[in-house]
Amino acid sequence: MQPTDDTAPVAKAGRREWIGLAVLALPALLLSVDASVLFLALPQLSADLGATGVEQLWIIDVYAFLIAGFLITMGGLGDRIGRRRILLIGAAAFGLMSVLAAYSTSPEMLILARALMGVAGATIMPSALALISNMFRDPKQMGLAIAVFIGCFMGGAAIGPVVGGAMLTSFWWGSVFLINVPVMLMIIVAGPMLLPEYRSPEGGRIDLVSVVLSLGTMLPIIYGLKELARNGWEALPALSLVAGLVLGFLFLRRQKTQSDPLLDLKLFRHHAFTGALTIMLVGSMMMAGMSLFFTLFLQSVRGLTPLETGLWMVISAVALVAGSMTAPTLAQKIRPGVVIAISLLGAVAGFLLMTQVQTTGSLALPIVAIAIVSLGAGGFASLSTGLVVSSVPPERAGSASSVSETSGELGVALGIAVIGTIGTSVYRGLLDVPAGVPEGTAETAEENITGAVAAVAELPGAAGAALLDAAREAFTTALQSVAGISAVVATLLAIVAVTVLRRFPPTGETPDAAADGDATAESAETRAQV
Repeated sequence: MQPTDDTAPVAKAGRREWIGLAVLALPALLLSVDASVLFLALPQLSADLGATGVEQLWIIDVYAFLIAGFLITMGGLGDRIGRRRILLIGAAAFGLMSVLAAYSTSPEMLILARALMGVAGATIMPSALALISNMFRDPKQMGLAIAVFIGCFMGGAAIGPVVGGAMLTSFWWGSVFLINVPVMLMIIVAGPMLLPEYRSPEGGRIDLVSVVLSLGTMLPIIYGLKELARNGWEALPALSLVAGLVLGFLFLRRQKTQSDPLLDLKLFRHHAFTGALTIMLVGSMMMAGMSLFFTLFLQSVRGLTPLETGLWMVISAVALVAGSMTAPTLAQKIRPGVVIAISLLGAVAGFLLMTQVQTTGSLALPIVAIAIVSLGAGGFASLSTGLVVSSVPPERAGSASSVSETSGELGVALGIAVIGTIGTSVYRGLLDVPAGVPEGTAETAEENITGAVAAVAELPGAAGAALLDAAREAFTTALQSVAGISAVVATLLAIVAVTVLRRFPPTGETPDAAADGDATAESAETRAQV
């Protein structure tokens, strides 16, 4: 491939492209809502379908497993057969599987529907991000478009409980799946008119062995991390994790031997790509751990219902969207690495504020703290995603987008497993079970804060109140510990941002010959290698 001429003028996106962005952003919002809304519907659908505890876990987890497993495959497939085509196929399949899920008559049927929804969902995110890189070639417009897209995706997780609570108040549990159908129909109808088609001119046939190795890598790793976080160290999830790492090594070795690999490892030679991916992976890990503990804090320590929790979290969702929209604007004047570092340091301020929350008192302090964290998270997430997508040639945008999404999924799983384990260990170490509590009840309370809340119902008034107070104090300290660890991690990421990404100029600058010694030269060299 010839080097890309980075000095050539690029066409500005018009009304059609911006309307097309809305078509792409809505399903991103919906996928994120869908991942969180099911938690509210789980009690109703479990009672209706007679789902066991294990089946409930699979109903929740199988969707995320399959999305994570198929992201790289679907990104590479979109580069080969066409990004719009795979997006439309995925939207149609997602809509049909949503109907199947809504009208499931058994737990097995619902698990199958959720699994197929995960496979279909894996086509949407990487193809949508790659299409944005095709539609918005101007760096300023691309940054804003990615910010809108990421803001919708990240905000959806926060508003999911609100949407779910509203739907379940008026309708049956299947309604949380049927809300997907109108949006997917809109994509199918409007997509061919508003979205361009793009496929790699050099795309060959997809390597099925690489597909199998990719799935064999991601599925066991995600499963192992989730199970280790849920049940502690056990043989099966530990072996699953090891198997995934071994298959991952074999996958990477095979990619080096392929003329048209499913995942082009040359992409990782670009500093913007690898630096931004590192920030996204570790940042997702940090945010997932904090989100888990903060949600449990609101419900189990402060006693809020899921709907009340969702309503309070809308504030952080607004802050997150604001951060994701503001950071690209700043990056037009200030180097992206500096803006990412500023966003991370803003999150540090929120984490430090979170270390001061108390078991009782006003909710103002914790809500303000999580809003500040979300403001910073929106900034570094949108800019990091933009760097990943814009730093590769157009024919590799689908593959790059899939790697970006995979790093986010893996980061969430790692955050829940690693930070969750640390926080739970702090909770168990600090929990002082009052005298007179039966041994079995004490063991349940020592598992986690939700176990303590459930155990209180089995105790008489005074003993139950004492156990609950002790559990809430221990968990609040665990939350403070998680916040402190996250502050340290975010500070280290800020250092990575200003060092690894320091050479990349503001997106508002027009590259010229004088920039040959800067990021422009590196970008052109990397594109030529790719």
